Amino acid sequence: MSKNSLSLYKSSTTSAAPFSHQQKLLPQLRMISIFSLVVIGFFGVAQKAMAHHAMGNQMPTNFFEGFVSGLAHPIIGLDHFAFIIASGFLAVGLTRGILIPTGFVVASVAGTILHLQQINLPGNEIIIACSVIIFGILLVAQKQLNLTWLIALATVAGLFHGYAYGESIVGAQMTPLFAYLLGFSIIQLAIAIIALTTGNLLTQKFTNLTVSPLRLAGFAISAIGVVFLSNSLIG
Repeated sequence: MSKNSLSLYKSSTTSAAPFSHQQKLLPQLRMISIFSLVVIGFFGVAQKAMAHHAMGNQMPTNFFEGFVSGLAHPIIGLDHFAFIIASGFLAVGLTRGILIPTGFVVASVAGTILHLQQINLPGNEIIIACSVIIFGILLVAQKQLNLTWLIALATVAGLFHGYAYGESIVGAQMTPLFAYLLGFSIIQLAIAIIALTTGNLLTQKFTNLTVSPLRLAGFAISAIGVVFLSNSLIG
């Protein structure tokens, strides 16, 4: 083979490699786009149908009712649920990453207390939706951020999420109130730990995918945030 032929061969193979990579990437990008649109459509309908109170908008009157209401609220509230999962996924691979959801949970208790003290946090629903979008984007970016910054972001978000939790318990007696705080603290930490454990398993098992499961989860979480943000702005 002549030198000219060899150089032409090398040029064609090197130029074909990025094109081949793009061909493999396009179906996955289409899948992500379709997946995100389906999530937005589904939660756009479901969000209006879901209630934010486990007791059917009735005030908890005892420890059991308060505890059950606290357990249910972060799950019934899809925006809260998505953020807690995101906080667990973002902790994957980080030493002391569990401090991210822990900071969120502690701050959510403080946010509920602020609500009970009638201290107003303006733009609460909008900020909650934005926090979901931001944490989803951080998952999509798949960049190792500084742990301190992630804890700080989760803590600020926790104040606003907790403030929203407080709406369901305003006027309750001390016993159901304490049970409510205990319930939503336990369930949030449990969800975050499950997300962290699941995220570790997924990253270990699926190492050769162009789009990782955590990145795909980030798209879904961001889509949920977009739904809640649009509803907050329109409503």
